[in-house]
Amino acid sequence: MTTPWPPRRTARRLLAPRVAAPRDPVDPARLGRRAVRRRAKGMNAAAVAAALDDARFDARQDSRHEDLADDVLGQAELAEWERLDQLPAAAPAGTVYDPDTDPVVQAEIAAEATAAAAREAELREATRVAARADELQALRELHALEQTEPCDGDEAAWDELTRRAGGYVQADVDAWLARALAAHLRHYRDPAD
Repeated sequence: MTTPWPPRRTARRLLAPRVAAPRDPVDPARLGRRAVRRRAKGMNAAAVAAALDDARFDARQDSRHEDLADDVLGQAELAEWERLDQLPAAAPAGTVYDPDTDPVVQAEIAAEATAAAAREAELREATRVAARADELQALRELHALEQTEPCDGDEAAWDELTRRAGGYVQADVDAWLARALAAHLRHYRDPAD
């Protein structure tokens, strides 16, 4: 049996739009250090020294080419091999490199975890502010803003509404926030606010 040419078109299934998650910028130095650590895992002092010699040779070769002269990845790899070459000098004979016990690696992992937690907290706060701004906008459109009690962080929601409006200050939201502050409502009861 032969297939008709051109092939029949089938109904195309529409795909849901994909939203890209925010990503960290690429850090070539970090990539270079990680590549070296993966290669060095299980190496003894002699193997690390040989790898250091190879990295130094590669750095000399790269310095001869204009486009590779300031290669951040290669420089980071060389620096990491040099650091790893110093580690076995203090360790007992026969010790192999393990990134899980390397204090520098563990400190980097802890710093990355702290930075990720801080980014996550900032994202949660931005989401909360955007939701409160949406709520205030909806109340404003329903003319129910005056019956609303202020919440902690409404200043950030006011800033978000002003940003959305292109710098235009919405007089009714501004007046509502000023009245809440003047009347010392809810969290504005504290004189420091």
